[in-house]
Amino acid sequence: MKLVFRCTLGLIACLLICQSYGQSLFSNCSAAFLNNKMVVDNYSPDGKCTLDHKSTGELTVCTANLSPTESIAVDKIKFKVAIRDQNTKTITMYSDETFKQVSIQRIMTKARIGDHLVLITMDNEYALPHNEILIK
Repeated sequence: MKLVFRCTLGLIACLLICQSYGQSLFSNCSAAFLNNKMVVDNYSPDGKCTLDHKSTGELTVCTANLSPTESIAVDKIKFKVAIRDQNTKTITMYSDETFKQVSIQRIMTKARIGDHLVLITMDNEYALPHNEILIK
């Protein structure tokens, strides 16, 4: 009986440890910027990210200072880019490269209107809640 109790107690302890490791490790928020202008229209759960397929400039993912009047990019963080196809919803990597900044024109050569750019942070310290950008 003691063996069953100990095994059960050990299993419960393992489950609690696994669950605590499964908790989010994100401690800093970030956002996508094009030419130092935040891509999301409203940094809230209702915010939308869109870019014109003729956009130009440098795409970055940065921590940000947010205020009611402006959003300032602070520190660039490493990210990867994938493209989600509008029709099939298939996600493919744009490149194997990890970026701190990338020319949006380079990315647009592989994306079509209606596709989504999917930005992937490389460090689980940074949350990126608006990680999909619709190409218009």
